[in-house]
Amino acid sequence: MPVVYLGTDHGGFPIKDELAAALKAAGCEVRDCGVFTPESVDYPDIARDVCQKVAADAGSLGVLVCGTGIGMSIAANKMPGIRAALCSETYSARMARAHNDANVLCLGARVIGVEVAREIVRAFLESAFEGGRHERRVAKIAQLEHLPTSC
Repeated sequence: MPVVYLGTDHGGFPIKDELAAALKAAGCEVRDCGVFTPESVDYPDIARDVCQKVAADAGSLGVLVCGTGIGMSIAANKMPGIRAALCSETYSARMARAHNDANVLCLGARVIGVEVAREIVRAFLESAFEGGRHERRVAKIAQLEHLPTSC
């Protein structure tokens, strides 16, 4: 199982320890990137930290949790080499890995709760990139990181 970098803001903090335990039980090495208290923080800072680590550590994965998962997902997808997927159920988590080679899973703690979050994490971890026709599409996504900002 891969190294998993786990990060939450204050909205995701209440389920962070449960997710860390589930990741460890699945055989992952968990690297906790915070937060370590329920005090308010800015989610882009956590997303940047986790995504820099994932991008620099081939084969690793990231899990980001905020209240809705939306902010973490937006911030994560600004980072080069990151394909973050916001998932609220297991089918999307499996397809994010199988078809999109997602390397970061984003969750909304206030949307899904801890038990569903565990199931989504399990589905994400148990799935692998299928390659094939999906490789071309993932390569096109990577090319988008290098487009000029003007039309």
